[in-house]
Amino acid sequence: MLRAEKAAGTELGKLAAEVTSKGHLLPDEMVIGLVKNWLMSHEGSFLFDGFPRTIAQANALDDLLSKAGKPLEVALSLEASFEAIQYRVSHRLVCGQCAANFSLGLHVQSDSEPCPNCGGTLKRRQDDDLEVLKKRMLEYHEKSEPLIEYYALRGLLKRIDANGSLDDVFAQISNALNEP
Repeated sequence: MLRAEKAAGTELGKLAAEVTSKGHLLPDEMVIGLVKNWLMSHEGSFLFDGFPRTIAQANALDDLLSKAGKPLEVALSLEASFEAIQYRVSHRLVCGQCAANFSLGLHVQSDSEPCPNCGGTLKRRQDDDLEVLKKRMLEYHEKSEPLIEYYALRGLLKRIDANGSLDDVFAQISNALNEP
């Protein structure tokens, strides 16, 4: 949702780019409003990636889902070492045209290759550096890590070992989502 806002050049997209480029999370009320608007315009099943990121966002999500009659079925915690995260961030490339993400060495062999999706130019994100990653991780430990206990206490948490290959992580997520 935020990528779409950034790509559309909206005020929210511009603000999101500015805040996230420094390794910070967006204010809860802004993200909750974005999710609320999305939920009101979508039916059926869905999976959020990167939301909620705080207890306040989780509480707001509970309220929104309750009002929509869509109970939360599962919360996934993708758990990876700092080294794995650092490696992935340092190898991430983004297409300047279609905004698709790719991994150097996995999807493309060089950052000079064209985008496999649209032929656009691949580049590193401005916020993909070690200092920004360290800030993100501090913010994660402070604001997002408490969600693990929050969802575990409700019996909704499923942990995923995200240190493995893309196929292995995908298989774990698929299994977790298909378990009763």
